[in-house]
Amino acid sequence: MRGRHGLAALLRGFRRIEPTGEDVDGPTASDPELLLRVLCHEFRTPVSSLTSLTGALADERRELTAADRRAIIRLARDQAAHLQALLRDATAGTGALTPAAAPETLVPLGELLREAAALVPAHRRQVRATRRAGGCPVPARRVRQVLVNLVENALRHGPRDGRVGIYATLRRSGLSLLVTNEGRVAASLLEALRRPQPGAGMSGLGLWIVRRLVAADGGSVHVHRLRPSGVAIEVLLPKVAPAGG
Repeated sequence: MRGRHGLAALLRGFRRIEPTGEDVDGPTASDPELLLRVLCHEFRTPVSSLTSLTGALADERRELTAADRRAIIRLARDQAAHLQALLRDATAGTGALTPAAAPETLVPLGELLREAAALVPAHRRQVRATRRAGGCPVPARRVRQVLVNLVENALRHGPRDGRVGIYATLRRSGLSLLVTNEGRVAASLLEALRRPQPGAGMSGLGLWIVRRLVAADGGSVHVHRLRPSGVAIEVLLPKVAPAGG
């Protein structure tokens, strides 16, 4: 993930769709049904991820590089730890998703991009990041959770054999993370990005969770149409200064 990766051309292919909601209400103890749905969704994502990751490791037809194996093992470990944390929170009755305002461990974004990319079969994925974006420090847990949710959504809602793109660049407005698929911008997607609370059932819940996590870091979530076709979800995060910088 270095230097020139055609990101400028990709950005020129965007058509941003507005408005998208910025205010996101959180689950409260007075809304136990929403808390339960959030918990179920948050269990589903790491379980699905672990299924994909262990399947990739077990698939003898799929040639994996040493870097791929390390990324898969790292993400599997982190998703297992996320499951443990969810179980701990559920047992303690503290809710499934309450993004902490306390400082998080910072890691270079490039590490998390490699982990998220491991969820997508090699022939379907495209990962591009500028050197500066890949070295940008980001909150590890929240940004990992955001990327995993967005990649899982792209795999679930995009064409079965379509490509999934993961891109990162530094823009004047902050650090831009993009997850693309070759599907279409559905009305349900736009509605999910405007609502302060998710609708009934599991529909749109993943995007609501992403918006909550991004809001914890002062960021925002936007949707774009890609030309000639496709959809991109963009997360814009404020740039974080490296420790001691």
